[in-house]
Order: sequence, then structure tokens, then C-alpha cells
Amino acid sequence: MNRYYLPAGDWKNHTLALTGDEAKHCTRVMRAREGDTIEIFDGAGKSAVCTIQAISRDLVQCQVLDQKIHPPAKHPITLYQAIPKGGNMELIVQKAVELGVHAIQPLITAHTVARPESVAKKQLKWQRIALEACKQCGQNHLPEVRPAVHLPIGLDTLPSYGTRLIAALDPQAVHLKSQLAITPAQGHIALLIGPEGDFSPEEYQAAYSSGFLPISFGPIIMRVETATLYGLSILQHELSALSLAE
Repeated sequence: MNRYYLPAGDWKNHTLALTGDEAKHCTRVMRAREGDTIEIFDGAGKSAVCTIQAISRDLVQCQVLDQKIHPPAKHPITLYQAIPKGGNMELIVQKAVELGVHAIQPLITAHTVARPESVAKKQLKWQRIALEACKQCGQNHLPEVRPAVHLPIGLDTLPSYGTRLIAALDPQAVHLKSQLAITPAQGHIALLIGPEGDFSPEEYQAAYSSGFLPISFGPIIMRVETATLYGLSILQHELSALSLAE
């Protein structure tokens, strides 16, 4: 079933209206017709199965057939991601959404190649990629892709996360699964992933001073995008196992 996005402020009890780009995508790209069944979500945990009642130039009017509320994750994950080279951030955003992150905070670090002025222009594109990923994978909570900040600012503005983890080449780093066994996940989780060339010694120290625990992904040195997806996958697997055990 094709899915479309409608912000929470535009929802009504029994009828919903797609406008703008969503209406155009529904009618001109997906070729939807009156009587078709579609799904609409608000990005904040609500979804509705609807039937299309009427279509005009830039308006799709829908009747709600069934509506659901999807609770947020018990341990929401915010990905603190140093921006990698090239277009790999787009892949990371897409896959991170598919893996259920709560939010994505792009970071500029000592070894980040991207220039701040060029990164600022990409934020809206990354947010659009996040939205499209939600549509495709059935995610009903739209992660916010925040404006990129330098690492020290990102660390200074951290909320009171229950668990803070940093992927580290530090010899003292413990494998992610083992770390979660030693220190069970609590509350909101922050996962910090570095760029090509890793974090600088000063950045590691700043992260440790902010309460981040060093974790290892094993003996193989991974590309940035691989490390991010690996870390999120293991983290979600362990959190799922924790939920089943509770």
C-alpha cells in the first residue's frame, strides 16, 4: 500500500487532504484514482488507512477507514554522525531511518572534509531522504535531521541521555554487545560515529568527558557508512532482546 505524509497539524477526525508535493506524487507519479486505498502518516506516530474520495489538480481528499497510534521506542536512539566524504551521508540517513533512529545529528569534526557552508545546504535534502525512507519502510515516526554543528557544540547540547556510546579504535573499547551487558541501556541512547580518519585525541577526550563509553565493532576497520549501519543494527537487536526479556 502506498504511503503519504501529512503533518499532524493538518489532520482531521474522518477526512484527510493531501496537498502540494504529496498530492502531486499521489496522482501524477503513483497514478492513484478515486476509490484507491492508501495509507497516510503524520511522522509523530499516527497512521490511517484511507480511501480516496476525490481528486482535483493539487488536492486529494480521503476518507479515513482505520486509524492507529504507534507508540515511540522505549529507548530512542539519536545518531551523532560525523559527516563522511561524498554522498555517503545520504545513504546513512536512509538506512538509519530504516533501522529506527529517533533523530540524526550531523557533526563537523577535525577530520571532516565537508565545508560548513556546503553542509548547511544539504540539510533539507537529508530531511527529504528521511521522509522518503519513512514512506518506504513503514516507519511512522519521522526522525529529525538536525542542522550540522561542530562536535564540541554537539556535546555541549546533549540532552540527559541515559546511555552514551562512541565507536572507538581505543584499545580499551569493549564490543558493543558486551558493553550493553555490562551497562544495560537506560532511557534515551546516543550513538557517536566518527569520520574517515577517526576522531582526534582531543575529540575522544571531549566525548569521554561528556560520559561516552568507548565501544568496538571488532578487529576489522570498517568504512564510515558500514560502521554506522553495523552499530545501529547490533544496538537495535540488543534492545529488541531486552524488550522481550522484560
